[in-house]
Amino acid sequence: MENMVAFLPLLLVMGAFMFFASRRQKRAMQATIDLHESLQVGDRVHTTSGLQGTITRITDDDVDLEIAPGVVTTWMKLAVRDKIEPEELTAEAAVEEAIEGA
Repeated sequence: MENMVAFLPLLLVMGAFMFFASRRQKRAMQATIDLHESLQVGDRVHTTSGLQGTITRITDDDVDLEIAPGVVTTWMKLAVRDKIEPEELTAEAAVEEAIEGA
């Protein structure tokens, strides 16, 4: 009986770890679902293999990506890892642009 009591803290720690790990996994899965539902034609995206492209067509399961002018490939929607957000003009880039324009 004392052996069972000695393992109780270990079981509690393992149970807590599993609970929080599953919550984190559910959160990540929901973020992926939200990303795939928010995709629109014209979005720039990264695929899981590192390819960058612009979405030209979307179906329920697939996306067509233009990876070069006139080159369109079809990918599973699950292969889209993230959107490429347009970068804001940084102060350093603004200074360089101003110097070049002068």
